[in-house]
Amino acid sequence: MNEEQLIKLGIDIKWLQPLQDVMDKYEINTPKRQAAFIGQCMHESNNFKTIEENLHYSPERLSQVFPSRFPDVEVAKKFNTPELIANRIYSGRMGNMEEGDGWKYHGRGLIQLTGRDNYASFTNATKVNALDNPDLLLQPEYACLSAGWFWNKRMLNICADADDYKTLTQRINGGQIGYDDRVKNIKLVLSVLG
Repeated sequence: MNEEQLIKLGIDIKWLQPLQDVMDKYEINTPKRQAAFIGQCMHESNNFKTIEENLHYSPERLSQVFPSRFPDVEVAKKFNTPELIANRIYSGRMGNMEEGDGWKYHGRGLIQLTGRDNYASFTNATKVNALDNPDLLLQPEYACLSAGWFWNKRMLNICADADDYKTLTQRINGGQIGYDDRVKNIKLVLSVLG
């Protein structure tokens, strides 16, 4: 990956060195692996522009997307800030046991790390203290590092090598949301990498 290729993909060059470092660290070192990694990150981060979870929902949308937490619009109306929404959505799961953990450990990074357990695992593995300072993942270096760490932990190079984009997407997203866009991105990156 070089500067010219990044520009062709519409990705700001501030991401070049962090991407190169992470791809070296986690052996994302073939065109297939790089295309799958960058293509998935493009989808997850709105082409490297959104590296923090968007928690701006209308009450109607909250009750549609999270019906177990917001059973109806009247309940959802009480949760009118991103902080209140995150605490309601994420409390009591993913290691979020203390008051305010849902907000403190909401999604950040290129492949958004979410939940105290994930922040703790990332901190232990990389020695980057995102557990005490989650906003570190809003910096390109650590947004990339967290994505690379997640990629490696989920053994996604194997999926990339096999062109198994369904499993790759499942392991990142927990489903197949945005699958066609992810595949389109991967193919675009492959064409740019040559």
